[in-house]
Amino acid sequence: MANDSFNRITLIVLDGAGIGAMPDAADWGDAGSDTFGHICESRQLHLPNLQSLGLGNIRPLSGMPAVERPRGSYGKCALKSNGKDTTTGHWEMAGIILERAFPTYPNGFPQSIIDQFIKELGEEHVKTGKPIVYTSADSVFQVAAHEKIIPLKRLYEICETARDILRGEHEVGRVIARPFLGAPGSFYRTENRHDYAVPPPRENLLPLLSQNGLDVVCVGKIASIYDSTGVTQDLTAKNNGQSIDQTIRALHENTRGLVFSNLVDFDMLYGHRRDTEGYARALEHFDARWPGIETAMREDDLVMITADHGNDPTFRGTDHTREFAPLIVFGKRAKPGVNLGTRSSLADIGKTIADNFGLHLPAGYGFLTDIIGN
Repeated sequence: MANDSFNRITLIVLDGAGIGAMPDAADWGDAGSDTFGHICESRQLHLPNLQSLGLGNIRPLSGMPAVERPRGSYGKCALKSNGKDTTTGHWEMAGIILERAFPTYPNGFPQSIIDQFIKELGEEHVKTGKPIVYTSADSVFQVAAHEKIIPLKRLYEICETARDILRGEHEVGRVIARPFLGAPGSFYRTENRHDYAVPPPRENLLPLLSQNGLDVVCVGKIASIYDSTGVTQDLTAKNNGQSIDQTIRALHENTRGLVFSNLVDFDMLYGHRRDTEGYARALEHFDARWPGIETAMREDDLVMITADHGNDPTFRGTDHTREFAPLIVFGKRAKPGVNLGTRSSLADIGKTIADNFGLHLPAGYGFLTDIIGN
């Protein structure tokens, strides 16, 4: 590894925090979507740390002018893959470009899939009551059940069965266990959600790092997105606050390699639910927690902040939106104020991380040489 490279890179994904419609957004029904832009237009956001790092330098944002001397480098990434979902975006960061989108089911799942699902679980239905099977605009097969009707262990087993069934033509990106509690009129989801992802191709950033003796510390739902492939440590986090806490914890540990963190609330709680004010507050919360992240960084650490897709809370429907992802890069000895431009793919992130450790990842065009040195 070169002396001027970084000992550890932390990649923080603000899930769903897009920064403007991509040129092909109309093909996805998303022309005019703009997650960051529309939230900034909704009211004055207080994001002094993100602004100082260069958020407002990426493109004009209401109430957030560009700063003359940004402390970080900045740009935005296109999603090159065919899709706009969590798995597609995260996989692309790791160097996997999908030409075929994961299937979605806007009109529900085919009867043949439901029939097979019920056939294999019919006896359990009779004993415990029927689980709720549903999808969303994402490529998911979700199974919801009350924890007092179907115990967690059994719900997870049911989802493992569904994962086995959903192969080939109907290979959705994730099967998700969605447990809940409460009574009619006051049901609520618990934090015992569990995702069962399609295993990614072996040729990707995470196993490349771990097979070469580097740490791959995953926070939140990252490990499940990659089916734990190449993961050396999985730190549980169910919400933004916990993800930030675990990221800071990981930064305090003596590791070398990658810390990969997902902040899920932007997408799950505010984007899909079209809660613009909630989204704004969540961005302000992350900004307020940034000094804790920066303080935990060592001199030879680098942090990248990005997103996996858009989820504009002001847009029609409840779907993800086909948008560019912001890119902010900061290190105490990284070059500040570099305009990294519009990257052709999120894979540029994974390429840069691989290049930093002297490893070869085929997809993407790295920007390591742009940010090395002060």
